[in-house]
Amino acid sequence: MADLLDADEIKNALKKIPEWENDKRKIERTFEFDDFTEAMDFVNNVAEIAEEEEHHPDIDIRYNKVKLSVYTHNKNGLTDLDFQLAERIDTLQEE
Repeated sequence: MADLLDADEIKNALKKIPEWENDKRKIERTFEFDDFTEAMDFVNNVAEIAEEEEHHPDIDIRYNKVKLSVYTHNKNGLTDLDFQLAERIDTLQEE
């Protein structure tokens, strides 16, 4: 089981994912797409990654915008798992 990260560890981890925002116990990012279909394709790709990682984000879909919130639910805070997932999600934007 992953351990909660302290403030310095979180600050350092955020350097690898600069577009994500830290809200103390979670990290969040909003992605914007051309249309709903493209947003849903992205969500489906995120779902595949989440299943592989066995670590699932909270997902809010608003037409062409997808907001992801990531934290380790059973720890009620941030662990290495959250940053690993965010980094993998960011690779979807590069494709």
